[in-house]
Amino acid sequence: MLKGTKLYSIFGNKCPHCHEGAFFKNDNPFNFKDFDKMNDHCEVCNEPFEREPGFYFGGMYGSYALYTALIAAVFVTCVVMWEMNIFYVLGVLIPVIIISQPLFFRWGRLLWINIFVSYDPEAPKNPHRNVPKW
Repeated sequence: MLKGTKLYSIFGNKCPHCHEGAFFKNDNPFNFKDFDKMNDHCEVCNEPFEREPGFYFGGMYGSYALYTALIAAVFVTCVVMWEMNIFYVLGVLIPVIIISQPLFFRWGRLLWINIFVSYDPEAPKNPHRNVPKW
């Protein structure tokens, strides 16, 4: 993925503004102790990640869309193409959904903030521009 694209920020755990700083504190989504811990702001460009209380409720729509796509893909693959019994499909689908939860949680939040923040290649050169004035 190319730096400067939304997908680079979403799948790379990068700041949506500069694409250099880390969005989540830990890069490993399967570290269940810290998978949901976010940085308060970007350490490179100082972009604040906590916009307002409840901002990331919108991220649930992103993760919902990801789960819907996953379920549809598994269903079509297993039932339509391989003609599996629906109970076997559920046996495959439930563990896959549980395992993908940390990834979809992160991708949903990154997807949501990327809707509102655009990439600026000059952001790392001017880190004090985005300091919140509260």
